[in-house]
Amino acid sequence: MNVTRRFIISLIFALPMLIEMVLKPFGWMLPGQNWTMFVLTTVIMLVAARPFLQSAWASFKKHHANMDTLVAIGTFTAYLYSIYALFTKQPVFFESAALVITFVLLGQVFEERMRKNASNAVEKLLNLQAKEAEVIRNGTSQLIPIEQVVIGDIIRVKPGQKVAVDGVITEGTSTIDESMVTGESMPVEKQVGDPVIGATINSNGTFLFKAQKIGNETMLAQIVDLVKKAQTSHAPIQKLTDKVSDIFVPIVLIIALATLLCWYVFLGASLATALIFAVSVVVIACPCALGLATPTALMVGTGRSAKRGVLIKNGEVLEAVNHVDTVIFDKTGTITVGKPTVTDVVGDMKQVLGVAMALEANSEHPLAAAIMQKGQASHLTNNAQVNTFKAIEGKGVTAFVDGQAAFVGNIKLLADYTISEELRDTMMTLQNDAKTVVLVGIKQAVIGLIAIQDIPKETSKAAISALKGRGLQTVMLTGDNQRVAAAIAKAVGIDQVIADVLPEDKANKVTEFQQQHTVAFVGDGINDAPALTTADVGIAMGSGTDIAIDAGGIILVKNDLRDVALALDLSKKTFNRIKQNLFWAFIYNVLGIPVAAGAFYSMGIILSPELAGLAMAFSSLSVVISSLLLNVQRIKTVQ
Repeated sequence: MNVTRRFIISLIFALPMLIEMVLKPFGWMLPGQNWTMFVLTTVIMLVAARPFLQSAWASFKKHHANMDTLVAIGTFTAYLYSIYALFTKQPVFFESAALVITFVLLGQVFEERMRKNASNAVEKLLNLQAKEAEVIRNGTSQLIPIEQVVIGDIIRVKPGQKVAVDGVITEGTSTIDESMVTGESMPVEKQVGDPVIGATINSNGTFLFKAQKIGNETMLAQIVDLVKKAQTSHAPIQKLTDKVSDIFVPIVLIIALATLLCWYVFLGASLATALIFAVSVVVIACPCALGLATPTALMVGTGRSAKRGVLIKNGEVLEAVNHVDTVIFDKTGTITVGKPTVTDVVGDMKQVLGVAMALEANSEHPLAAAIMQKGQASHLTNNAQVNTFKAIEGKGVTAFVDGQAAFVGNIKLLADYTISEELRDTMMTLQNDAKTVVLVGIKQAVIGLIAIQDIPKETSKAAISALKGRGLQTVMLTGDNQRVAAAIAKAVGIDQVIADVLPEDKANKVTEFQQQHTVAFVGDGINDAPALTTADVGIAMGSGTDIAIDAGGIILVKNDLRDVALALDLSKKTFNRIKQNLFWAFIYNVLGIPVAAGAFYSMGIILSPELAGLAMAFSSLSVVISSLLLNVQRIKTVQ
């Protein structure tokens, strides 16, 4: 039976006892009273608590104690004693055993849901690949499932389609958006002999390519494999409660046994009296508040974080955040906008953009889209008469615009047209800033330049500055070339740049940093998934791919890089609150144990099992209040 069903059963049967605890001061009691509680708790112990008992027994055989040991000993002792008390007309504590089980299972339900959400990452990766491929066999074109593609097949890819598998172009030219796999922000021009990667998207142009890698050998499959390895390589974090339990449980058992022997053997008390003292020790140590410490802080902390646009997926992330000293960023779509944007127009803006818009109006190239967007933002309209349109392969396009010969293209056009020294110098400056330069000309001369670049987001510089102000090292890891990466890093203030990194190497680079640092990785693309799962803390941008979001332990819903610092702050506050809760969960127990054992009996101070249960309830209340205080704790916002 899964955790959720066990929790529901436990909640249903414990609820009447909880209601009685609340209404008892007003005179309301359960029908059948102690016998009803006995039946309700027995069902809980047989169904919901059985795995705790089994786990405790398995740990005992290995000379180990964990959270389950505390739960099993505390609840089973209270249950057995209550059965004894039921027949000897003593106070019973069935409700203590029932509520402990219910609270602990509540925490486990939240943990199980988090794990299920994370496990969907690999499945979504596999869904990114093309489902069919247009294969040419024996001169005939046929559409077949991707599973039937074999090495050596010739495959046709039309504009807007996904590349089916990895291979090399044999005919035609095009531009391909590889950002989802390689991290390269600008579309890549492809011609005969160039490699293509499965699952990337053909922007424009039709081409044929020869399949070279299929199935598990494709780059996408390799990334899937890396994600699987990264997920399984994380050793389960030994929770603080388990660490404490290893010491706390044996001590409590020794004290309880010593209390029983001391009162019965050395002080001559009756067995019933000695047993009451011993049971009081175990009850006061029973981890009711311990079961609440983590889930209540998680619920309040993650709830507040969600309101601020930060989704924290599990408690393990919170613990890791406390030790982060290095934040590694992907570039494309994380630090930068993620698409080409016009940054500079050199020359008469109206004329330069007017000619460029006229020639690029019907182009599907992403750079053309950036030019058209800039023109529209500048309130320019494209009413020019264009005819005799001609493409110059690998260079650009020419046409007659309102009767004048005009051209738009890359720097290769300089072999056919003239440019002034001033414009040439400006072009070199723009290129040194890692910008793609588009030449615009009329007749035989260049009249202006349009610079295009994947620019940093407006918030990136402030976000990096905030992290550095917290003493964190910042690193940018990207598949883009060194010159582009260095220019972006300089603009936003990144400490260190690692460029030209292949997708399969990103996780390895993160691992290298982890040898000396605790690393948080921030990314948004498919190629970031292995790094996100490998890092101690994975932070995914909310506008990123589903796989990146699934792989990340923290999700920034607003896609605002400034929220990285906010996420780290919220995580630290929440984890510190968990530690405080654990402290308060134990402090009442620890302070109450000597009283429960009868150490102050001669002074008339005793802690009966009833009062021990009350103290346990009070510690639970203090934990809940402590968690709720997270809602009013001040969190600094990055401006």
